[in-house]
Amino acid sequence: MFGWKKQKLNNLMEQLRPDLSRESLGVGPTFPGVAPNPLLSSEARKRIAELRTGALALGVLIDWREVNNNPRVVMMFDVETADGTSFRGIADESLTITALTRLAPGQTLPVRYRPAVMDHYVALATDADPADVQQLSDVIASRKRP
Repeated sequence: MFGWKKQKLNNLMEQLRPDLSRESLGVGPTFPGVAPNPLLSSEARKRIAELRTGALALGVLIDWREVNNNPRVVMMFDVETADGTSFRGIADESLTITALTRLAPGQTLPVRYRPAVMDHYVALATDADPADVQQLSDVIASRKRP
């Protein structure tokens, strides 16, 4: 019974918002999904805390979807790490209206991820030092040069 209930909660957002389904977000079936309310989920709160101290990477914004009018948005990124790993990342963030209006597909933003977990979750690295971001950008760019 407990497994059924957990599975039902994990699929709740997909049922309520098909645009937030795993397929629509471009992630695989192992992605745990978007939490209906991350503030009420101890698992989501723990994940958010770990992401805030995670490793720095660069994410190219693919698309975003508003979840509510706070505005809470789910953003999809193509993420590239310093060690050359690439993956589709999902950030679940509350933004200001000003920040929301500045979002544009193709924009490169610093993000944080959990290298030990690699579960598609990322968080915007708003606290990242610009020098660190530039250094990471240079490392990634040097790898792409022939």
